[in-house]
Amino acid sequence: MPIEFIKVSDAKKMIREHVKALEAVKVSIASAAGLILAEDIHALTDIPPFNQSSMDGYALNYEGWKKNESLPVEGLAQAGLAERKALEAHQACRIFTGAALPAGADTVVMQEKVEIHDGKLFIKDDNLVAGQNVRIQGSEAKKGMLALKKGSLLNAPAIGFLAGLGIHELMVYPKPKISIILTGNELQQPGLALEYGQVYESNSYALKAAIREMGILNVDIFSAEDDLNTLSEVLEIALNQSDLVLLTGGVSVGDYDFVTRAAELNGIEQIFHKIKQKPGKPIYLGKKDNKYIFGLPGNPGSVLTCFYEYVYPAIGLLSNRKKDLETVQAVLETGLKKTQGLTHFLKAHFDGKYVRDLKAQESFRLSSFAKANCLIMLDENRTEYHSGEEVEIHLLPSS
Repeated sequence: MPIEFIKVSDAKKMIREHVKALEAVKVSIASAAGLILAEDIHALTDIPPFNQSSMDGYALNYEGWKKNESLPVEGLAQAGLAERKALEAHQACRIFTGAALPAGADTVVMQEKVEIHDGKLFIKDDNLVAGQNVRIQGSEAKKGMLALKKGSLLNAPAIGFLAGLGIHELMVYPKPKISIILTGNELQQPGLALEYGQVYESNSYALKAAIREMGILNVDIFSAEDDLNTLSEVLEIALNQSDLVLLTGGVSVGDYDFVTRAAELNGIEQIFHKIKQKPGKPIYLGKKDNKYIFGLPGNPGSVLTCFYEYVYPAIGLLSNRKKDLETVQAVLETGLKKTQGLTHFLKAHFDGKYVRDLKAQESFRLSSFAKANCLIMLDENRTEYHSGEEVEIHLLPSS
C-alpha cells in the first residue's frame, strides 16, 4: 500500500490533536522550576503577616510625633523576635528592616534623617508622611486569595513568590522522560578510529543537547542493529521507561528500514508517516496509550530540522507548555528557487530585519546548522522567491 504524504500544516495539527499533557504530579517547590502549575494556589496567610518595617530607623506614631518636638526612644525591634512590643503615642522605638512594628506605631523614619540627643529622637525629614516605610499586613497577599493560577510557568519569581507564601509542595505537569534509539550498523562513536564504511555518530549528541536546552537533563540512549527483532526488543524496553522515544534512521522504506514494522510489533498506532517537506521527508509519529514515538531521518541536518519543527512542540505539549518555535516575518536578502510540491526548511541567519540562507543545505551536513539562528520556511506550492520579499522564518532556541 503506498504511503500517504501529508502537508506540514496537517502534521503539526495532528501533533496538537494527539499529544496530551502528562499526568500531574506533586513535587517540592525546590524541584518545580521551569514546570507548569497544575492547580490554583491560594495564600495560606497574610503576607506580610504583620505590619513590617522596610527600613532601618525608628518606629513611631505619626500623629503623636506631630504633637511633640521630640520623642523618647524606648527599646528596639529586631527582625525575627517573637516579642510583641507596644508604644505610647509620644514614644519612638529603634527598629530594623523586616521587624514587626510595635502596636501603636504606624510610621518608620529612616535612621539617616534623625538626630538623637539625651535619649530623645529629633526628626529631620520634612517629607515624612504617615505610613511611610511600612509594609502593611496583607499588602503582598491576603489569606485565601488566588496567588497563582493553574497553567502558570514556575519561573524564578513565581517560585520565590510561592515560597514566600509558605508553599512547600505543589502539583505540576512533569517534563517527559525521553529515550533516543540509534539505528545503523555504520555508526561509530567519536574518539574511536573509523573503519572503512563507517561514519561518526552525531545524532544522539545533537538531540541530547537540544533536549538539555529545554531543561530535560536525563536522556537515555540506546543502540540497535539494523535488524527487526533487535529493534523491536530495544523499542519495547525504551517504551517501558519513557514517555517519548526518538528513533534516528531506519524510518524510510528500504530493506533495512525497520522502524515502522518494529512499531507495529509493539502495538504502536501510527499517526502519520512521511511529510511533504525537504529535508526530513521520512518522519514517523506513533502513539501507544500515553506514550509517543517519533521516527526521525538518519541524516543529521534532517534530524535537527524535524526535531525543532515537530518534536520540540510535542515536548512542550507533554509538559503542558507551549513550545513552538517563534515565527516572524523577515526580508529575503537574496532570491531563492525551489521545486514545487514540497515545503522547504532552509538553515539561515536573521539579523533582525533581513534573513540570509546559508550554504551547505544538504541533509547530511551540519556546518550550516551550526551557524544558523533560524529556519526559512518556503511554501510547497511556490517555486521562486525574490530578493526583498518577506518570508516566514522560525527562530531557533538560543541559550
